[in-house]
Amino acid sequence: MLSFHGGKYVYQILKDDEKENILKNINNFINIEVNKRKACDIELICNGAFSPLDHFMNKDEIMEVAFNLDLNGTLWSIPIMLPVSKEVFERVNIKDKAILRYKDIALALLEIEEKFTLNEEEKKKIAEAVYKTTSLEHPGVKEFIKESNFYLSGKVFLLNRPKREEGIKSFYYLDPKDTRYEFEKRGWKSVVAFQTRNPIHRAHEYITKCALEIVDGLFIHPLVGHTKKDDIPASVRMKCYEVLIKNYYNKERVFLSVLPAAMHYAGPREALHHMIIRKNYGATHMIIGRDHAGVGSFYGAYEAQEFVKRYIDKLEIEPLFFEHAFYCKRCESMATTKTCPHSQNDRVILSGTKVRAMLKKGIKPPKEFTREEVANILIEWAKNGSVLRM
Repeated sequence: MLSFHGGKYVYQILKDDEKENILKNINNFINIEVNKRKACDIELICNGAFSPLDHFMNKDEIMEVAFNLDLNGTLWSIPIMLPVSKEVFERVNIKDKAILRYKDIALALLEIEEKFTLNEEEKKKIAEAVYKTTSLEHPGVKEFIKESNFYLSGKVFLLNRPKREEGIKSFYYLDPKDTRYEFEKRGWKSVVAFQTRNPIHRAHEYITKCALEIVDGLFIHPLVGHTKKDDIPASVRMKCYEVLIKNYYNKERVFLSVLPAAMHYAGPREALHHMIIRKNYGATHMIIGRDHAGVGSFYGAYEAQEFVKRYIDKLEIEPLFFEHAFYCKRCESMATTKTCPHSQNDRVILSGTKVRAMLKKGIKPPKEFTREEVANILIEWAKNGSVLRM
């Protein structure tokens, strides 16, 4: 099995006695409220998913990651930052300890190592480097630009897990050490990871099964942390994954777990970020498909694939590249332009936008796009959900 990224395994989850001692004296600490995105980052720093990162980055590290993809000598592509209010910034000092809270949960102990600011010009330069745009139409850029300009850096130690998404069974939430154990128990020497924030449709099913032909196991690892408001809810997506695995995959060769991470929608940079995370979870390969982690028209269809190719020698985990798949009426099967000779008129290519429009109208997506069991789940959610926000 691959080593952890950077050769260092981070596990900063406090033992019961350490946690009890801190909670007993919790009134002695400054409280810092964080949002859902940062709650996700806290857990993934502490459980080893972000290894070798064991802290929120300082200013020099942020700049090195943004402009040189370097974290103290290790390949890294997304800055992991902790913005705070001006009031908190002025209250705390270097070497202070604080409690990071999300809603009513004391998540972690922060040991403050640095205080710094980023001005508007610096933030725009970082956004341009990481997201390739400064447009506020980009959801990742919008959150970054609009957050506070005051930041703290320091190690974090987990006290309590963030509240789990309603409707997702707790056993799906596994740390990197747990998934590695599961793969080893199954005797899997090679594991391909599949990242998704959407229900798995026929094209996804096709490429995951193609990938499974060359490895021991398939690791379906959907992102269920902070996403856009118009993404399909994680609990609905999980029902789709479960019914697909039950009916259309060899269950002995598939492992489903969830990743409580925040989406940045950073396209090429995030493709690299997702590979590093899945390497830490024990995957040896990862599928990078069309417009990985993209949003709108900010990135080219295969830009993420081209970007990842530049860093293969530094990754260890191996990318598997796939073209956009579709259903061909004449082939009567799923295919890509590599395998199908027929014209566009023979191909059923349904974008997520078209499918969302169907659901809004109460129309079930066709079998050429998704399995009927998945379509039933989606249409039920569309009809019975309080609001269909797509």
